[in-house]
Amino acid sequence: MSLLSRSQLAEKVNVNIETLRYYERRGLIPEPQRKDSGYRQYSPDYVVRVHFIQKAKALGFTLNEIQELLSLRVNSQTSCDQVRERAELKLAEMDKKIADLQKMKNALQTLTASCHSDGPTGECPILEALESEGFTL
Repeated sequence: MSLLSRSQLAEKVNVNIETLRYYERRGLIPEPQRKDSGYRQYSPDYVVRVHFIQKAKALGFTLNEIQELLSLRVNSQTSCDQVRERAELKLAEMDKKIADLQKMKNALQTLTASCHSDGPTGECPILEALESEGFTL
């Protein structure tokens, strides 16, 4: 594969050109070499790098966390255990979010089940619960 322009890279990895600019500003992808004309030239390694970022994002990692993963990847002193630790932290974070969402869902199901009336909103048990100081998740 030959060198790619920014627009070619963006098309190949299915991201917006602005996303590539942002990744470059954030240090997620290194500044590419330039032609004499000043145009950027991206090697095939950039395709791999952006795909890495996209896959990590799909797994729920933030850009800061992805930057850490990338730095672990290039550090020869890093062990797989350090990467596993980051993944386990992300799993714990996800478990907490899932538990919080389940609490929200249960509370909302209870509230909607309590509403059996076509009456005025002044008598709506959902709205009353939301206004109540005793209502908690």
